[in-house]
Amino acid sequence: MITGWRSTAWRLAIWRSAWRLALTAFIAPAIAFAADLPAQPSASPVDPANYVPAAPDWIVTIGGELRIGPKWAGAPEDKFRLTGSPLVSIRKVGTPPEYFGPRDSFGFSILDLGQFKLGPAVKLVWQRKASDDRALNGLGNIDYALQTGAFAEYWPAQQLRLRGEVRQGFGGEKGVTGDLFLDAIVPAGQFRFSGGPRLTLQSAPAIGPYFGITPAQSAGSTVAGLPALPVYHAGGGLYSYGAGAQTEYFFNPEWATHAFVEYERLTGSAADSPLVVQRGSPNQFTFGLGATYSFTMHPLW
Repeated sequence: MITGWRSTAWRLAIWRSAWRLALTAFIAPAIAFAADLPAQPSASPVDPANYVPAAPDWIVTIGGELRIGPKWAGAPEDKFRLTGSPLVSIRKVGTPPEYFGPRDSFGFSILDLGQFKLGPAVKLVWQRKASDDRALNGLGNIDYALQTGAFAEYWPAQQLRLRGEVRQGFGGEKGVTGDLFLDAIVPAGQFRFSGGPRLTLQSAPAIGPYFGITPAQSAGSTVAGLPALPVYHAGGGLYSYGAGAQTEYFFNPEWATHAFVEYERLTGSAADSPLVVQRGSPNQFTFGLGATYSFTMHPLW
């Protein structure tokens, strides 16, 4: 009995040793192969996701501007009125702030070839009320006019801009207006200085409502201390020439401010109008002050 038991125990020991050798032979290569694999970083459940949002595509600039200009077209140099207007522009991220002259119409580039730009141009001409000034007595009211057209810009040098505009009037006047501006633009640290000559041409339907005098208007233009205005027909041609200058200051990439002065000398049939000769002046000055704020955003589509 003892001999049989020992024989059975001996056989079990042999089988156990054989299984151990077989498992070792099978598992060892797998462990060696796994050891040769590159270590994988362990993900920590508390680490934040490494997400970097895409850069915005637009820089939107908004602001406002106040102007002190002639009380009416051809008004004396000491008669002014205060007007205000919003300022809005959009440009691509990474591009410098666009340059806008004091007499530029509202618009944006639809064709940008670097040195040459083309786009729409829109300008609002303020109404003229006879009740605003006794010098306008009997001349009647002129409604607001909206001038729409196009502009073209050419940059012959990095700091020199030539801009032309052609606009058709609707409302108070229904003529054609053409402007030509030349500006030298000089950055200096946080400042940007600019200025240059101006030239404006207008057709008779654009000049007539403001400077022409009909027989009925002549008869009703008598004012105490002032003689009646004679009948006058205003024709088209060169309306004015002059010059302007502007100073801009950029506090930081977001905030900026600017101030300007524009001088316009009426000429041709506008300057010869009895309204200008007897009750006004061909010298027209405009002063302006404004501020803007810029921010980034993604396109809406």
